[in-house]
Amino acid sequence: MAKALLGYVGGTDPRLLAEMRRLQQRVQDLESELVRIQSENDALNAAAAHSESPFDGLDIDVPTAEPALT
Repeated sequence: MAKALLGYVGGTDPRLLAEMRRLQQRVQDLESELVRIQSENDALNAAAAHSESPFDGLDIDVPTAEPALT
């Protein structure tokens, strides 16, 4: 009776188990890729914070600057 209530009437379907394993592996792959991308992003942000901008020291007066194209 308990098996019928839980849906195990004919036993577990091997296709369902294979799909479940495939989906679990996909979730693990995506989680590891997310961790890798987050660490890469953190490294890039740290490098950007420590590097000097090539535009530091340029003082352009915007209201008097001439347009590039007329």
